[in-house]
Amino acid sequence: MKPYRVPLHIQFNRLYLRFGIRTLFNILGRVKVVGRENVPLGKPYVIAINHISIFDPPLTVSFWPEEPEVIGAADVFEKKGQGAILSLYGVIPVHRGDYDRALLEKILAIIKSGRPLVIAPEGGRSHEPAMRRAMPGVGYIIEHTQVPVIPVGLVGTLDDFWQRAKRGEKPLLEMRIGKPIIFPPITQKGAERREVRQHNADLVMRYIAGLLPEEYHGVYAGQAVSS
Repeated sequence: MKPYRVPLHIQFNRLYLRFGIRTLFNILGRVKVVGRENVPLGKPYVIAINHISIFDPPLTVSFWPEEPEVIGAADVFEKKGQGAILSLYGVIPVHRGDYDRALLEKILAIIKSGRPLVIAPEGGRSHEPAMRRAMPGVGYIIEHTQVPVIPVGLVGTLDDFWQRAKRGEKPLLEMRIGKPIIFPPITQKGAERREVRQHNADLVMRYIAGLLPEEYHGVYAGQAVSS
């Protein structure tokens, strides 16, 4: 496995992108970050977020206390503007629902290099506060990396944020960072192994639900876990 290295031009891009996006969010809205003390600085871990709109990943990345790597849906790279920003930051494209050995190897290399990784377990935007069920991908990553998962609940990042901000409303955006979740190794085989992966993915979402208002819980209503 090749060691993971962030290209120099990407490192440079990230300096101004993170600063610029953070500044823009502070101008357009009111940003509140809770739980920074839960981040295991300098160690590898997975950051799992709920995903309502296009504002979630940039909010997470720009206000995170470390510079994380990011996985993003490949089809978003085709969209004008969004795709350019993803490429500038060095977001790693993933084809939703497909098994990608090269992608897994890259993820393992990222974790082995000691870097944090952002993933949205739902696999795409919900366009509404209510969370959808997690895809098993995060469970697969948990199984193969054996690193802690940091649940992150994002509040206020609705599709109408931009319109509200243009009207001068200064919407409140919150990033609530939970305590690390540690998962035991998976020893099951076959179908049972796949069930455990999905169980772990669902558990991550239940911890995220524990950081969010009830109207955000969606399919995890009544299943929230407090970290």
